[in-house]
Amino acid sequence: MKIKSVGGEQGLIRIIERKPKNKNVLLGIGDDAAIIKTGKKLVLTTDLLVEDDHFSLKWSTPKQVGAKAMEVNVSDVAAMNAIPLYALISVCLKKSSSVEFVKGLYKGINSVAKKYKIDVIGGDFTHGKNVVVNIAMVGELVGKPCLRKGAKSNDYIFVSGKTGESTAGLELFRKKAKGFKRIKKKHLEPKAELKKALQIGKIATAMEDVSDGIASEVKNICIQSKCGAKIFTEKIPIALDVKKAAEKVGKSALDFSLFGGEDFQLVFTVNKKNFGNAKKLGSLIGRITSGKKIFLVEKGEKKELKKAGYDHFA
Repeated sequence: MKIKSVGGEQGLIRIIERKPKNKNVLLGIGDDAAIIKTGKKLVLTTDLLVEDDHFSLKWSTPKQVGAKAMEVNVSDVAAMNAIPLYALISVCLKKSSSVEFVKGLYKGINSVAKKYKIDVIGGDFTHGKNVVVNIAMVGELVGKPCLRKGAKSNDYIFVSGKTGESTAGLELFRKKAKGFKRIKKKHLEPKAELKKALQIGKIATAMEDVSDGIASEVKNICIQSKCGAKIFTEKIPIALDVKKAAEKVGKSALDFSLFGGEDFQLVFTVNKKNFGNAKKLGSLIGRITSGKKIFLVEKGEKKELKKAGYDHFA
């Protein structure tokens, strides 16, 4: 079958352009920049997905890549206690990329935009050796911002849901292991915890989404808050099928949770007053301490945490 050309940059723009639904968008896709009017407190974030690093087209569809790129950014906005409003999408395509690939990619992008009522208001295209999807997202604060630097000594550390699932899925794909459909889907189609984040934002002293593993997120909070922590490894919520997947690929389910990432759950801290409310929104996994070090605690024994999650440049 002959692959239809995308028709140049203007052809690409015609494929992806949508009429903005938000009345505050004065100018959307099609010019050098978008125009929005606002008198609100906005949060701005950007994140990019690179082929063969954040996703593989061997097991991800274009729609799944587009949706994942959006959910990643929604998760960052959510972790600030904000709701997403606008997105600008920049895509690097391979010369072999087809119209069908672009349509699939934007089908995923637009499905997530519709779910969260986000307007896609612009972006850019270029070409290169690998597919890259970069999204800049604008959100609006809901109340006070939830920063990494707010944790205090004796605060409790919680995580909003089960972890290690995305990394387990990735390892299953790499090993070409059969079965484990639910876990594989968690890697291919992660979801931001926006609704829960807005609930947590009312009580948290600090919050961060789990993009690089629990260890990394706790470390980031500790650095910004100038404190230490104890992580109770036995309390980290890990699904039974994740443990079975880890056995299948000969790796540690705990390591998937601590150092894997891309679960997009939320690590957050609360004071004693909000402990009861926090238990309704997540699982207790540790305490903030007055020192500077982070320790893993298992069966009463503690060991200092030396590495701290996925790092592109480590």
